[in-house]
Order: sequence, then C-alpha cells, then structure tokens
Amino acid sequence: MMPSERKPSAGSDGGSAQGRAGEADLVAAARAGDEAAFAALTEQYRRQLQVHCYRMLGSLEDAEDLVQETFIRAWRNRASFHGESLYRTWLYQIATNASLDALRRRRRRVLPPDLGPAGDPRAELPDATDAPWLQPYPDRLLEPASPDGSEPEAMVVERETIELAFLVAIQALPPRQRAVLILRDVLDWSAAASAWLLETSVQAINSSLQRAHVTMRMQLPPERRDWGQVSVATGDEQLLLQRYMEAHERADIGGLARLLRDDVRLSMPPMPVWFEGHEAVVAFHEGVFAPEVGHIRGIATAANRQPVAALYVRAPGDAEYRPLALDLLTIDGDAITQITSFVTPDLFAAFGLPASFR
Repeated sequence: MMPSERKPSAGSDGGSAQGRAGEADLVAAARAGDEAAFAALTEQYRRQLQVHCYRMLGSLEDAEDLVQETFIRAWRNRASFHGESLYRTWLYQIATNASLDALRRRRRRVLPPDLGPAGDPRAELPDATDAPWLQPYPDRLLEPASPDGSEPEAMVVERETIELAFLVAIQALPPRQRAVLILRDVLDWSAAASAWLLETSVQAINSSLQRAHVTMRMQLPPERRDWGQVSVATGDEQLLLQRYMEAHERADIGGLARLLRDDVRLSMPPMPVWFEGHEAVVAFHEGVFAPEVGHIRGIATAANRQPVAALYVRAPGDAEYRPLALDLLTIDGDAITQITSFVTPDLFAAFGLPASFR
C-alpha cells in the first residue's frame, strides 16, 4: 500500500468514510467502463490538478492541456487502478508524469528580466517575441468548487505557493526537483509518498529537496527568501489597485509616481523589455498617458493571489474600449514594487472579462 500523502502533522484522513465509500463505487463503475462514473470521479479534482500542472509548467494554457492529458491517460489505464492509493493520489501521479514529459520537450517559462538588462524607457518598444513566457493564473480558477467545505478534497491555494515571485523562482529548478519541491513543500506530502509517486527512494527525495531549497534562496528576491511566510491580500492592496487604475484613467503621471517604490520594476511580456527604477517606470508611463494613445479604463481583478488591473484602451476615433494589458501588481506596504504587465489580450477571457465595452 502507498504511504500516506500527508505528513503526520497535516492531519488529513482523505475525506469522510462516507465520501470514500461513495468514491469506491465510482471507481468500480469507472474501471468497468462507465464513462459517466469516470467523469464524476475525475471532474471533482480538475481545479486542483490544473493548479498543480500550472505550478509545474508556469502556463495556464499548458495546464489546461495537461489536465486533459491526465484524464485521457487515466481513462486508458483505468483498469490498472486497484485501490493501492487514493484515487486523487493516482491522478496526481499521472498529472506529474505528464508534466515532466512536457517539460522535457519545452524550454522553461521566463519573464523579460530573465533575458537581459533593463531597457531605456524612452526608446521604441521592441516587437513581441515567441519566447516561452510565464503566464498569470486567474484567482477565479483558484476558488474551491465547494466553498462550504462539502467537497472533502477541496483545497485552499495559499498565496505563498502561487504568487508570481514563487512561480518565477521554481522555473529555475530542474523538472524533477520542481516536482519534489511542489509535492513536499506545497502539497505537504510525506517523503515516502513523494518517493512512491516519482518511483525513487526517500533518500533521493530528501536530497532533491535540499538542492531545491538552495536554488530557491538564490532565485527569490531578498524580501521573499523565506517564501513560506507571506501576508494575505489586504484592503490596503485593493485601495492601492484602485488608485493605480484611477491614475491611468486620469492620465495622472504624478498620482502614479506617488504609488511606486524607488526600486520599482516594470516588465511587459510578450515584449522582451523591462524597466528598473522609479524614474524609468514614470518616464515610460509618460508615453502611455499621451493623448494619441487613447483613454484608458481599468477593471479590478486578481491573479496568483495578487491584485491585477485589467486595462482597456479606447483609441482615438474608436467607440469601444478594447483589451490592452493585465497589470499584475506586487505590493510591499504602501507602495508598488513590481508591475508585470501581460500585454496579451487573449488572456482576458480566462479572467471572465469582457472582450470590449463602451
């Protein structure tokens, strides 16, 4: 029998006895070829598996594809599940292996600071590139399917395990180290359970985790090297987000400048450019706020448990506001320390945002 997923301190029993009995019935029906039972069994884990694949690959689109691949593999191999683990654990094994297979074929996800030095904010912007850009993950997809807790396997996604700084840092880990770190430190699985899933030894798991911790300490910004300690989003952050959007709507460069920390950074994937420092970021926005660009409006949303301004622009002569960028804000105290502006209108739909408005 597979070792327990959770460390002893986690206190998880895998759901109620009634829930496990109901799942056992679904498993038996699914193994016999009942597609409806299989769908009922797997769909309850879709969201948490998607978050798991997103952490592994850093891409919302890839995560969606990998969940579908997980379910296809599970259906094809349904007869091989004999109850030696929780069904959820078996799905995680399939999803992790599918993610590792994908990572062998793909380059790691990046943001503009990974590609070179900071640019000149007054220079012409470069064209977008097809680099494997890190993508944001909409908070609306992080909410558990059963907020009242009636779903025994519903999981709360903690901010420190999904925020952008963490996703950037784990991209530097080799794929298997990344899997070990996620299983052990994020999902809180035991070393024995992680070793079972990755078909290796407990010693190898512990060694990989130690190496992953060293890399993480080098990759995370100084204020985030103790990545397990992060405050939750606050009302002050929402207020700062509103002030950020208002500055854009009024083209108020002074108002924006007052929101930024001296060492603020701005990057704009898929353009391979980024700016560093208060003066540079303000100088860039002087061009953004120019009348010939048009009028900007914002809608508050969230990704990676961080505030996001979904910015729309109504160009001169146009009657509608159209998607411009998703500005994900990193906030420290009462100032913005980083703006990651995803200039990717195609992502707006994943946030449930309108394609345009008047």
